[in-house]
Amino acid sequence: MKQVVKFQDLGIDRDYQEIWDYQESLLADNIAIKQYNRAQEKEGKSDFKTTTNHLLFVEHPHVYTLGKSGHLENMLASSDKLNEINATFVKTNRGGDITYHGPQQLIGYPIIDLDTFKPDIHLYMRNLEEVIIKTIAEYGLKGERSKGETGVWLDPGKPFARKICAMGVKASRWITMHGFALNVNTDLRYFEYIVPCGIQDKAVTSLDRELGFQIDMNEIKAHAKKHFMDVFDVEIK
Repeated sequence: MKQVVKFQDLGIDRDYQEIWDYQESLLADNIAIKQYNRAQEKEGKSDFKTTTNHLLFVEHPHVYTLGKSGHLENMLASSDKLNEINATFVKTNRGGDITYHGPQQLIGYPIIDLDTFKPDIHLYMRNLEEVIIKTIAEYGLKGERSKGETGVWLDPGKPFARKICAMGVKASRWITMHGFALNVNTDLRYFEYIVPCGIQDKAVTSLDRELGFQIDMNEIKAHAKKHFMDVFDVEIK
């Protein structure tokens, strides 16, 4: 039987800290189950519980987030400027440097117990990239990986290389949180106030910029869910 992933669309304009806290609660629930199972095993018992995998979709209001290994100097806007553009700034515990989240950007937060798949973060990240590559292929775009740079790109290695999807995750006891941010109809002007992902010489793009028309968010969510199911070989409920 395929593993089940519980899906929730958390809607639009959801505060970043609120959803981060929610992710932490789901992760903590799963860690508690793993600790319980370990105690059962040590005592020779077999009353094991099953962890729950989740996939969360959400849109945040304008917010810049800095990963735990990021560099503050890549945040170019002052506090006054952030107020002017109605944006906030949060230091977070995911990997990666600085990025932007905002309206009309598809954000996916998988809370996945990799012990029940394969405990390999590198493979997990490549699979997340594959989900996005297949999703944007639905619109005729060729998403690719850029060596040494996590995420999904268009024309990597060329003078006009541009990033369409940023990724950053955290794993605790092989349970993941955080995830990907795909620029759909995103206002790319907000990227002008940061050095996106700490990468100086490459641009950022979005589906609507590449295609010349706006994408229905429900449509692209359906594509992303389908390809998440296919790539991870799971059932989404």
